[in-house]
Amino acid sequence: MNHQTKIAMLAIIIALIMPARAASQGMPVYDNTNFISLAKSLIESAKQTSQLLKTVNFLKQQKENLEKVNSVVKQLKAVQEIAENNHRLFDIVRDDLREILNSPYIKPEEVTRISDSFTSIIENSLEDLDFIDQILSSDYLKMTDAERASILKEKEMNSKEMVAEINQKTQRYRDIISFREMQDKINNRETDY
Repeated sequence: MNHQTKIAMLAIIIALIMPARAASQGMPVYDNTNFISLAKSLIESAKQTSQLLKTVNFLKQQKENLEKVNSVVKQLKAVQEIAENNHRLFDIVRDDLREILNSPYIKPEEVTRISDSFTSIIENSLEDLDFIDQILSSDYLKMTDAERASILKEKEMNSKEMVAEINQKTQRYRDIISFREMQDKINNRETDY
């Protein structure tokens, strides 16, 4: 017997028993058709409640599915942003660092220091990429999607900071080169007076 049938049987039993008890206690006796109508109403209400519970469960499952998809989308966006930031880092190092180091206004003793500062940023970037690969390719300590998304967001912020830092260093060295070039022109200009 399913749940709805049990409720209907209970309503019918209540309907049949109620007038007998009510009469024995000095209460007025009612027509059983009212109780049968009440039983039918209870059965219909039970059906509607059952359907409502199914709908609530379905909506709850859909909400959980949407949250999972939303978490995955956040993870994908963070990974995409990290990849783009790392691509920018490598482009800056490949192009701008070469230009800086090839400048005649950079002293030989500065080359190692400049290279080391850029190399440390790139190494941090590569370590972050390895860590991200571990997070995405394994359960990594049984992380939830939300925890994984949080770590990826943190790494995304780190990658943005690295891009800003490397841009700042590049600009600083360009300013030094520009200053030294101007200084050289001033010091070596020909005077016609």
